Amino acid sequence: MPYSTEHDGFKLYYERSGHGVPVVLIHGNPGDHREYSRVIPQLTPHADVTAIDLRGYGKSDKHLQDPTAYSLSRQVGGVVALLEELGISNAVLGGYDVGSFTAQTISAIRPDLVRSLVIAPPTLGVGRRILEEDAVNAFVHAIFYKSELVEQIIDGKPDAVRAALRENLANWSAPGSTVVDDLLDHLTENHSAPGAFLAGVLWFRNPEGNPITYYANETTPARDERFSKPVTILWPDQDPLFPQAWSDTLDDFYADYTLEYLDNCGHFSPLESPDVWSKHLLEHIGR
Repeated sequence: MPYSTEHDGFKLYYERSGHGVPVVLIHGNPGDHREYSRVIPQLTPHADVTAIDLRGYGKSDKHLQDPTAYSLSRQVGGVVALLEELGISNAVLGGYDVGSFTAQTISAIRPDLVRSLVIAPPTLGVGRRILEEDAVNAFVHAIFYKSELVEQIIDGKPDAVRAALRENLANWSAPGSTVVDDLLDHLTENHSAPGAFLAGVLWFRNPEGNPITYYANETTPARDERFSKPVTILWPDQDPLFPQAWSDTLDDFYADYTLEYLDNCGHFSPLESPDVWSKHLLEHIGR
């Protein structure tokens, strides 16, 4: 199986296929590279596609000695090291959920590695709206995951892991979606070993990655300091975590963006709207 060279104590699993313009796809929480299974076949005739499992997810390493190893900046460092190892630069990045934060951060600190982006929320610009009642209710997982109750009642207990995963997959996907059927068995297997579920939630125990902490402290940049890479933002209409009303501040944070709303699509948009994802990634490949 293809793994990166160890960096910062972790090896990352990845799958690479196709030829052409480099495309790098980064999954969300609680997923892995399989979330792009309906997108990748549409890209590989035109692109060199690499789908990554972040540390703590999928087949990548899940060490628990240092929880700060799962911070956004160190996750980004691991992906950057992998791209350098594979000789990938000037790539189109795709990401949603934690993968969106990761892709945007890579673009900000290593613009040489990035041509453009296709992302779904989270985006910049939510701000202190994250503290409103509806948002706090939607992001209760980000609060709960900071508690040691994760270790006491979920981690290492397959039935509890399955129940926790089902809760998120069912509640965050659109009515009629097949996400639960597509992912539940696979992710339960990924996260059931002792320490595996915990590794996947350590992202949320680091302030820079926890959306509540991040957005509560977010500030609006100067106009000439906005995110500058070309970015297409795909915003689902049935995502309870990121209501479309939050797209109203995008112009304050992005200098070169296009926005498309996705109909009858929940949070897991690469699985729920793969054709739209593929269409926009192909457009970026052809630029």
